[in-house]
Amino acid sequence: MSKITDYLKETKTELKHVNWPTRRQTLYYTLIVVVISILVAYFLGIFDFIFSQGLVKLIGF
Repeated sequence: MSKITDYLKETKTELKHVNWPTRRQTLYYTLIVVVISILVAYFLGIFDFIFSQGLVKLIGF
């Protein structure tokens, strides 16, 4: 049981040394992730549409 307690104490001490981002940085990085995710989804959607249309023409449905 003492190993778990020691681990938790050491973890708490280490977390004090973490350089946490500011609220503004967090919002900025979140916005970047959302925008990139939307762009990638759009890009993959275009290729999916192109390949599905090609497959329909190839098979002849």
